[in-house]
Amino acid sequence: MILKGWQRYHTIWAMLFLGWFVSYIDRVATGPVVTWMIENEVSFMANVENPHGLGGLIGSLFFAGFMLNQLPGGYLGDKFGYRTIVVLSIFWAGVVTLLTGVIGGLVVFVLMRVLLGLGEGVFYSNDRSYIVFNTPPEKVGLGMGVVITGLSVGLTVATIGVPLLINAAEPFMGKEAWRSPFLICGIFTMFCAFLIFKFMRPNIIPGQKVDPNSPGIKEEYGKAITHMVLYAAIFLAIIMGIYFASTKLGLSNIGIAFILTALCPLLIFVVYKMKKSEVHPILFNKNLVFLYLSFIPVIWHLWFYGYWSVAIVQDFGGGALLAAALVASFNGLAGIIGFPLGGKISDKLVDKPNGRRNVLVILTVLLTISIFIFAGYVMTGNNNPVLMSIILFISGLFFFALQPVSHALLADLAPAEQRGTAFGMMNLISEIGAVLCPVVSGVLRDSTGSWGIPLLLDGALMAASFLLVLGISQKAVQRVQAKPSVS
Repeated sequence: MILKGWQRYHTIWAMLFLGWFVSYIDRVATGPVVTWMIENEVSFMANVENPHGLGGLIGSLFFAGFMLNQLPGGYLGDKFGYRTIVVLSIFWAGVVTLLTGVIGGLVVFVLMRVLLGLGEGVFYSNDRSYIVFNTPPEKVGLGMGVVITGLSVGLTVATIGVPLLINAAEPFMGKEAWRSPFLICGIFTMFCAFLIFKFMRPNIIPGQKVDPNSPGIKEEYGKAITHMVLYAAIFLAIIMGIYFASTKLGLSNIGIAFILTALCPLLIFVVYKMKKSEVHPILFNKNLVFLYLSFIPVIWHLWFYGYWSVAIVQDFGGGALLAAALVASFNGLAGIIGFPLGGKISDKLVDKPNGRRNVLVILTVLLTISIFIFAGYVMTGNNNPVLMSIILFISGLFFFALQPVSHALLADLAPAEQRGTAFGMMNLISEIGAVLCPVVSGVLRDSTGSWGIPLLLDGALMAASFLLVLGISQKAVQRVQAKPSVS
């Protein structure tokens, strides 16, 4: 039967889109705020010897929390319900973002950013799993693309909106104007959490029998928040302990980031020892492992541009903060087209030989080429804002289009009963890129005086991603089976 008009799964897509939108505004806000602090030498960024390195470390500490809660997030969703974890994640993000604007100081700012990462870290795997559960099989790729477009919109809004909010608040808040984006975004995010709770009900046909224990149906908020707080407390203590100990020992910002990265394999080892039977199918699958590793450069690229794009454009002659933000925003705007387009194309070719994998290969190659084109353009002294905007937009099309293809391919490859955990594993491993990127790129910028080397490194890593995608065997791909609840 062909379904026409607005369906229940469309409402679910819309609510998850909203979740991506607000969560990305909350996390992306840090980059423009830090850039403004460096430019104006205010608050804890005043008189810092290596400001981009410190700013990058703040981003890396956020992503350490985000990374560590990926796998627990998928596990908690499988145990207490996907929708449950999504709602709690967005509400948590709103509260912590609001508190970031209320209290200040470097240590507290770092603490709030780590807590934000821990709260938002449980969102991804449950968002992806909830889409698969509620969406007709032939539209899974499209659904993932449409929903994750919220990332692109949130990224764009934060890139442009945060400088605007700071500029608007500066006349009456002075050097405390950096707080304004966090105050406004925190309140808005909590409101959106309420909307998601109210409207994102599971896709169930009236009178149809459903398994109440299915993670797509059940909702256990009390148990879920208890476990979330427990995991967060443990990981917060570990991350902040590393931060304080490393600072006292005088370790470099990059050294701290690599120590934080080492927590990823350590966590995988601990989880495997504790839940071997549950983790083995998604950890000892060659195709899944190649897909996990191929996404490390993807997340590196996302946060190289997401965290530093305004500073990059500004350094290469992009003008004042707001003017640079407008040019940089074209990369994020591309996702509005790229995300759903990539998902739609992969759905069309899923039954073809090498289907989704070949789509992913082509998009990764095109993205790699576009990165080197942008690097070559700006490094040779060119800074025409129109041409920079066009190159960034085209590059963004390839970048955002490949992500739903990867997600849909993982849904094809992973066992249905461990899909949430598999998405968590993918984001846990791939967030290595996010932990390292802000600080490594920032330190390279401080040491070389230019963003040229970080741009070239970004392209080289994406080329490595292409080789990893080639290693995936299409013979192992199985089409996602139909769900029992489609209306």
